[in-house]
Amino acid sequence: MSGISRRGFIAGTGSLLGAAVLAGRAPAAHASVTSGERVPALVIGTGYGGAVAALRLAEAGVAVHMVDMGMAWDTPDSDGKIFCNTTAPDRRSYWLRTRTKAPLNYFLGFPIDRDIPRYTGILDAEDFAGITVYQGRGVGGGSLVNGGMAVTPKRENFAAILPSVNADEMYATYYPRANSGLGVSLVDPAWFDTTPGYQYSRVGRKHAQRSNFPFVFVPDVYDWDYMKREAAGTAPKSALAGEILYGNNHGKKSLQQTYLARAKATGRVTISALHRVTSVTPAAGGGYTVVIDQLNTSGATTATKTVTADRVFFAAGSVGTSKLLVKLKATGALPGLNDEIGQGWGDNGNVMCGRANHLWDPTGKLQSSIPCSGIDNWAAGGAFAEIAPLPTGIETFASFYLSITKNPHRAAFTWNAATGAVDLNWQTAWKQPSIDMAKTIFDKINAKEGTIYRTDLFGVYKIWGDHLTYHPLGGAVLNKATDNYGRLTAYPGLYVIDGALIPGNTSVNPFVTITALAERNIERIIATDL
Repeated sequence: MSGISRRGFIAGTGSLLGAAVLAGRAPAAHASVTSGERVPALVIGTGYGGAVAALRLAEAGVAVHMVDMGMAWDTPDSDGKIFCNTTAPDRRSYWLRTRTKAPLNYFLGFPIDRDIPRYTGILDAEDFAGITVYQGRGVGGGSLVNGGMAVTPKRENFAAILPSVNADEMYATYYPRANSGLGVSLVDPAWFDTTPGYQYSRVGRKHAQRSNFPFVFVPDVYDWDYMKREAAGTAPKSALAGEILYGNNHGKKSLQQTYLARAKATGRVTISALHRVTSVTPAAGGGYTVVIDQLNTSGATTATKTVTADRVFFAAGSVGTSKLLVKLKATGALPGLNDEIGQGWGDNGNVMCGRANHLWDPTGKLQSSIPCSGIDNWAAGGAFAEIAPLPTGIETFASFYLSITKNPHRAAFTWNAATGAVDLNWQTAWKQPSIDMAKTIFDKINAKEGTIYRTDLFGVYKIWGDHLTYHPLGGAVLNKATDNYGRLTAYPGLYVIDGALIPGNTSVNPFVTITALAERNIERIIATDL
C-alpha cells in the first residue's frame, strides 16, 4: 500500500465498507426517514460539521441519513423566490415567531420590527438570559443566513483557539480542504475599487488606514462573477438587492450548493427536513435508539418516529447540540456523558456598532449585502471588525461594523427540571470586554475623523449592539467533553462534529474553522472507527 494514501484506500474500498461493515444500502436522496428502520449513520443537523461528516462518510461507502428541524428551502414561494428580502420580512423570515427580531432593530431611533405569521422560517432568534443567539434554520444551517465571510484564523492565533489540535496539520491539510470544499475566493480588488456597491467598504478602508489600522480583504463564498453580472444588470440582483439576513436567492454558495450537493450526488445520503431529534439512548441490540418528531410549518408535531442508528453524529450547531446533550445527560438517557457537557460556551466576542460619518463621506444608497473587508486590531486591541453593510436603499452616511473580540467570558448550559428546558447562564454585563476591545478601533477612528457613534440603531440612545451573537461556539468542547476527535467516549459510536467543539472564540468568523475541524475529525473517525 506504499503508493496509496489512506484516504484513497478508504474511498476505493467504499462499497466493501458500506456492504460488509455497516450493511447500508444507498437510499433515495429525498426519502423521509421511516419509523422502525435501522440506519448506519445518523447525522443530526445539516450545517457545516454535519455536511462534512455526511459527505466523507458517503464517499467511504456508508449510507447516511441526515435530519434537520428546519425546512429544505428548495421551493419558490408565491413571489417566485425561495427567500424573502432583508427589508421586507414575511413568514419566511423567522423561526416560529409572530414578530421579527432583527439584530439591528431600530433606525433613526424608531423600532423597525413588524408582525409576521408564525412559520418555520429561516432565522431563529433564540432568547436566553442575557443574550439572543441567531441561528440558521433549514437544510444548510448557518450557511443560509450568514454573510459568507470565510476567514481562516491567523496561524499565530490558532493555539488559543484549539490548543489540543496540531496546527501544522490544520494549516497544511484541513484548512485548504475546507476552503476548497466551501468554494472560498476573494473579491477582485480592481473591481472593488470602482463598483458602487462597495462604496461603504471603501469609506471604511479610508478611515481605518488614516488611523493606522490594517485593512484586510476577507474571503467569502459568494460567486464574485455573479455579483459582477448583478452590477452590470445582466443577472437577477441578490447581494445587490440587499439579500442576506433571511437567505440569498442567487449568488451565495451555501452548503446546499457545495458539501450537501456533493453528498447527495453520492446516492448514499438522505435528508429529512422538519425532523427534530428529541432522544438518543443505547439500543438493546447495539447502536442507538433515536426518537424524532416530524414537524409541520406551524411547528406542531405531526408524527413521532423511532429509528436505530449504528452511529450518531451530533451536528445541530453549538446551541442545538449542547442543549440536546445536556438534556440527555440530565434526564438519564445518556448518564455517562462527562461533566464538561454544556461547558465552555462563548459568543465569539460579537458586538455591533455604527458610526455617523460627515456629509462628504457618503456610504452609498446601493450596498452589497456581502461583506468583503475588515479592520484587524487583534494583536494590539483584541478586536477584528467586519466592515458590514446597511442595505437600506437610502443614503445613511453610516459605517456599520460587526466586531469579533477576545472576550474571555464563558457560559454553561444546564438542565432546568422545573421548566423541562435547558438554560444558559450568560450575562449581558459580560459583553463589556467586547465593547472595550471594539473601542480600541472606533474611538481612535472617531477622534481622527471628527465623527461620533450612531445611537439610533439598537434602541433609543444606545451605541452598542451587545445583546446578541451570530457566532455561537462551545458547549461540548473538544478534548474535554469529547476526546480529541469529537468522540463521546462513554458511548462508542456517538460523536460531536460541529461548532460545539470550539471553546467560545475563533478570533474571526468561525465557519471555516468548524469545517476544517470536521474534516480533520471525520478523516480520523473513518480511518479508525469504521
